[in-house]
Amino acid sequence: MFPDADVPVLQISMPTLDPATLVSIGRKLAPLRDEGILIIGSGFFTHNLSGLDMGRDPAHTPPTWSSEFDDWGDRAVAAHDLDALVDFQHKAPAARLAHPRTEHFAPLFVSLGATVDSPTEHRAVIDGYWYGLSKRSWQFG
Repeated sequence: MFPDADVPVLQISMPTLDPATLVSIGRKLAPLRDEGILIIGSGFFTHNLSGLDMGRDPAHTPPTWSSEFDDWGDRAVAAHDLDALVDFQHKAPAARLAHPRTEHFAPLFVSLGATVDSPTEHRAVIDGYWYGLSKRSWQFG
């Protein structure tokens, strides 16, 4: 992303997987954006390794659980529906199939928290599927 390696990087571990707590952490990190610091949350938009089919074309039609969750998440982020996103395990279709474990979805909440109090332009910059998993990525601000 930055071939000159001129961007300082500090990697932190997720202290919890609780979406509301992670949004709060993102809010606390938000002032760093004003200092030109890039906040990245990295994971997969769906992540069910038991649902992977490595024998198929990587871009082949995804399983319904993955495409339904991806569509719901795309619309929820676009609508700034933070309440629905934080409660994704109850609100999203196929949430438990899309994320049997939530560590790959959790970084989204830190990124959302860093922009939630000062809504900025956002857009999906990567979409599509890899062996059935949604690889949708968002850019905020």
